[in-house]
Amino acid sequence: MPGNAEPFNKLRQIMATLRSPDGCAWDRKQTHKSLLPYLIEETYEVVEAIESEDYDHLREELGDLMCQIVFHSQLAEEAGEFTIDDSIDSINEKLINRHPHVFGEQKNLKPQEVLDQWEKIKVESGEKSSVISGIPRSAPALVKAFRFGEKAGGVGFDWTSAADVLDKIKEEIDEIESELKSNGPARLESEIGDLLFAVSSFARKLEINPEQALNKTLDKFADRFRYIEEKVRQSGKSFDDFTLDQLEAWWQEAKNIS
Repeated sequence: MPGNAEPFNKLRQIMATLRSPDGCAWDRKQTHKSLLPYLIEETYEVVEAIESEDYDHLREELGDLMCQIVFHSQLAEEAGEFTIDDSIDSINEKLINRHPHVFGEQKNLKPQEVLDQWEKIKVESGEKSSVISGIPRSAPALVKAFRFGEKAGGVGFDWTSAADVLDKIKEEIDEIESELKSNGPARLESEIGDLLFAVSSFARKLEINPEQALNKTLDKFADRFRYIEEKVRQSGKSFDDFTLDQLEAWWQEAKNIS
């Protein structure tokens, strides 16, 4: 097996020292809950490094994320709950159990077949009481929509094709239009939620991650809107001094630049 455990063990030793009576007051004060903002922040920074394809940055951010994992493990070890080795043993066992086509009878499965197999193994082993359990409630709604569809699809509850989902999207839009005409605002929230879920499923069937797609669109929007803001500043006027058509013209300029 490749790899050198020495850097990892050194990190564990550093963390144990920081948490010791002669260590750092800030580190000694931390709890699992107080560290949550840093864990979330480091995770998002890893995501950002991957999306920007900045691999020097990714190397650094993975180290920062590993630090948070070791920090939580150190707290658990001090409390006599578990050690980082227990966590590693747990994931080792999961990886072997969830890849019977590799570590058991050799089978050449396609990526989607592997995902479907995982969901069945989790339920059949009793690890999960429901196919769609295990998704954090605190996760972004679009991420949850994607994963709910993915997990349900893993046991066969899914649209056959992207075209089928597109028909569902059109149906949901019709329902929203109907609610608008009937002045039924109480149901609009539900119908809009149905539409967003259907769009997420459409992206999934096309093997597009909707969260990443939306983030890229938001980045484009931010760049183009800042272009408009700069034009307004250069004019010495305010937004109120321009018509929507004038602002739209700058928006189109920004689109041609980006």
